[in-house]
Amino acid sequence: MKWPPPRRSRQVLLWAGAALAVMLVWMMAPLGLRRVTFFRVRQVELVGIRYLDADQVLAALQLSPGASVFDDTEVLVDRLRALDGIADVAISRRPPASLKVVVRETEPIALVANARGALTVVDAVARPLPFELVGLDLPVVQTGEKGDSGVVAVLARIQAVDPALFQTIDAARLTDGESGDVVLELGRHRVLLASDAGPEVIQSVVLVARDLAAKSRPYTELDARYAGQIVVRRRGAKSPGSARSA
Repeated sequence: MKWPPPRRSRQVLLWAGAALAVMLVWMMAPLGLRRVTFFRVRQVELVGIRYLDADQVLAALQLSPGASVFDDTEVLVDRLRALDGIADVAISRRPPASLKVVVRETEPIALVANARGALTVVDAVARPLPFELVGLDLPVVQTGEKGDSGVVAVLARIQAVDPALFQTIDAARLTDGESGDVVLELGRHRVLLASDAGPEVIQSVVLVARDLAAKSRPYTELDARYAGQIVVRRRGAKSPGSARSA
């Protein structure tokens, strides 16, 4: 290799050296800036909080009086992810003195009532959530001897498949007996589902209900526990009629 190198090679080396220097400064700057009072956290912006208490979320961050916007945000993310009711979180810096915390809360599915009538907000697997009851319009699940996780699981599937149908459900419970089937209360109507009812069954219930409403045909109960059909029961009917599912 010739020395000194050609002019073009010297330019490439200079640019590479400059890029390396910028990278080093970029990586090392936060370490130095953490000690600067100007960059201490004085404001935290919370985004996505609907059910959780904001003060509880701020407390979970455990920010020290000398916390800097250039501190490791992954530590803060881990602290919030450990908080019940938070499914995911992202934190970004807003220099000179702010942090932006974007929270995705765990979706509430039902209100579970114990033997005394007290209500607890639960998620899709029936885990309690630390949410206030005020403003929550969710189906009420009456706890029985066989538990409530199966009922909540059915409600979670309905919410995922047809949110509009989910919003019309007032209450849900297990049927009598050992089948583990679920009864949904929708105002004057009831819907019976097997505990493993899938999206096709749920969609068929919606289609049958819409068809009956369009034809002004009254009914009391839709029984979707049978393969390939939905039984429509009318008040005072001697034997159940049926409408095939779409």
